[in-house]
Amino acid sequence: MLFNKSLATFGRYLMLMGRTFSRPERMRMFFKQYIKEMSQLGVDSIGIVLLISFFIGAVICIQIKLNIQSPWMPKFVTGYTTREIMLLEFSSSIMCLILAGKVGSNIASEIGTMRVTQQIDALEIMGVNSANYLILPKVLGMMTMMPFLVCFSIFSGFVGAYATSIIGQVITMDDLTLGLQHDFNEWYVWMGFIKSIFFAFVITSVSAFYGYTVEGGSVEVGKASTDSVVSSSVLILFSDVLLTQLLS
Repeated sequence: MLFNKSLATFGRYLMLMGRTFSRPERMRMFFKQYIKEMSQLGVDSIGIVLLISFFIGAVICIQIKLNIQSPWMPKFVTGYTTREIMLLEFSSSIMCLILAGKVGSNIASEIGTMRVTQQIDALEIMGVNSANYLILPKVLGMMTMMPFLVCFSIFSGFVGAYATSIIGQVITMDDLTLGLQHDFNEWYVWMGFIKSIFFAFVITSVSAFYGYTVEGGSVEVGKASTDSVVSSSVLILFSDVLLTQLLS
């Protein structure tokens, strides 16, 4: 029974995405919405990305120095490990999990409210492809902005690591800089971009699906918002394993 329900939900999701990724009827209106969603979903998320990444970069640097550094290891190991963690996992995968809570719940509640207040029905009556009009700008806007958010996250994490060097005297700046530069592989940055773009699609499309298909009133909108965050997070973790295996 659970398998059949999951399969039916997945089929409804694919049908909705089929309607979403059709050619917009009015390109001028689409680009206007596209720019608006880039601002609301991407630009408005820069603050929380910078804040969280700064403290995570600082904490990683301190933890590596205190728990892994030993006289048998080079002093730059702390900076090297901090860089690898930020590039490979935190700035792409963990940051997207955090954004699934902020962006995903916002999308699900916004579209869900439009559904229960019959605004989507009004769009359909007017002959507008509501899925394309409401969801496509959000999906493309978030996929466009996510690599920039990853860049901001990486930069802020490194600034946090340097803050521990300057303020906390955890490691010298020269050793930290040497570690951040040691054996750098630029593919790790591109791998983070690729993963984050895929995760951005998961966050926006899944959240929009839960909001678009909600039935009932405000209580159901809240439940759909919660379900969208949970489903997005699980799918991000599952696909992270697959993408890491494929791209490594």
